[in-house]
Amino acid sequence: MQSDARSVEEYLAQLSDDRREAIETVRDVIVANLPEGYVETMNWGMISYEIPLSSYPDTYNGKPLMYAALASQKNHMAVYLSGVYSDDGTRDAFLDTYRATGKKLDMGKSCVRFKKLDDLPVDLIGDTIASLSPDDFIEVYEMAKGIR
Repeated sequence: MQSDARSVEEYLAQLSDDRREAIETVRDVIVANLPEGYVETMNWGMISYEIPLSSYPDTYNGKPLMYAALASQKNHMAVYLSGVYSDDGTRDAFLDTYRATGKKLDMGKSCVRFKKLDDLPVDLIGDTIASLSPDDFIEVYEMAKGIR
């Protein structure tokens, strides 16, 4: 369920109360752990945390390089973690740590889906967000794309 909201505040205002509370909580964790150099914006119909084109213009689609995103979809909410998706070692460590929390994992390639906030290990999300500086993420991205 993509949103046409132009700002994060507008996006949050469009959500139901329970979804807004969960998304705001996860957003607070992301923002508190987000390394310097990423920006929060609306892109792809969701709250996106990106490396601006002014810092890294060489993306495959001409859009800022998305590091993470947060969305309320039709049947669930999701945190998108491009750094986890782009590196097998990081992905394996994330999966092991997630499973150790005892919470049920519902994950696509880069998205961790959850129906309520209690389903999501927010500390792990914060640690994952904090784990890659923009320079480190660019290196992971370029290696995954075969640029390096």
